Amino acid sequence: MCTRNTPSLTVSREALRTAMTLAGFHSDVIADAELALVELIVNAWRHGGTASPVVLVLLLDRAIRVSVGDNSSDLPDPRTPDSLAESGRGLQLVQGLTHRWGADPQKRGKLVWFEFDRAA
Repeated sequence: MCTRNTPSLTVSREALRTAMTLAGFHSDVIADAELALVELIVNAWRHGGTASPVVLVLLLDRAIRVSVGDNSSDLPDPRTPDSLAESGRGLQLVQGLTHRWGADPQKRGKLVWFEFDRAA
């Protein structure tokens, strides 16, 4: 667990909101994406030991992909947490808010990502 100050969420949220607004996403989808982004950034800080997680926003032909990088090579476990556990529900939130999510190992650490499809 990282014991340094928490990462700033404001710049990442504003950049995502701007990109999604310019790409024509509905405000409800943007709000869901911002919440999912915050969850991934906090996970990267808390569980990935990364004080300043890297955030990538990619506008694809049919979707937007948001990735958050951290220094841990431990891939997230999508199983339902124990009902008495104090944490572990954040990725369930990400799964419920987004169209797809996943994690990709990197040379150093991993990227955890989510996607929203563009409206047809």
